Amino acid sequence: MASTQKHSTGNPYESQFGYSRAVRRGPFIFVSGTTSTCPETQKLLFPDSASQQAEFIFAEIIRAVEALGGSKNDIMRVRMFVRRDEDTGPVGSALKSSLGDVGPAATMIVGAKFVHQDMLVEIEVDALADG
Repeated sequence: MASTQKHSTGNPYESQFGYSRAVRRGPFIFVSGTTSTCPETQKLLFPDSASQQAEFIFAEIIRAVEALGGSKNDIMRVRMFVRRDEDTGPVGSALKSSLGDVGPAATMIVGAKFVHQDMLVEIEVDALADG
């Protein structure tokens, strides 16, 4: 049976709620819902910009996938949770600018509520990494 690898950051919700940022078993990498909470400062970044939150989130997600031996090209599915209707375009643009031609399957759900009032976006991904 394949072993399980886990990746954690300094995000305070990981320890508070008892989860890992990302988990890998075999070729499968699952990245938990990620927000723009800075792992170093534990502060939510860009409270007024869904676009900047999404760009930060995708960078964090790519780091998590890479920490477990994958790359952004291994990302197969993206789930985006967005608070406001008007932010769907900017969040979709952040997906395209962050993942380029990867072209993963994607879902965007609008009207979400989050654990912090200034969170506008939360994103999770699944990846399938070779080797």
